[in-house]
Amino acid sequence: MIENPCPCGSGQAYASCCGRFIDQGVLPETAEQLMRSRYTAFTQANEPYLLASWHESTRPVALGFEADEPVTWLGLRIDRVEAGGAQDVRGVVCFVARSRVGSGRAQRLQECSRFVREQGRWFYVDGDVRA
Repeated sequence: MIENPCPCGSGQAYASCCGRFIDQGVLPETAEQLMRSRYTAFTQANEPYLLASWHESTRPVALGFEADEPVTWLGLRIDRVEAGGAQDVRGVVCFVARSRVGSGRAQRLQECSRFVREQGRWFYVDGDVRA
């Protein structure tokens, strides 16, 4: 059994998975690594990491975690990855994230997220939410 498993569902320990990006400042090498680390940052309500990894052309001013009802993130499943490798400049990661708001029912977010790499660093740009 893995001690302190990463919330992204990779099967690795947090420290050797998303923790190295979120806590240690290591830059993700792929769009999928950034996607997983952003999901993990959402589980932590880590607004600074999320905003720093969001492309400036679409980045909101704030995410407003403190104003929202608490969200419990239940899991992440990566369905498809298009490009987004260490040598690419664009990538797409399609995923399903499950969550529960307050004491309500579980819900699913299905999205194909677009990423861009500029000056060696991956950024989330935007995504298409699927029904």
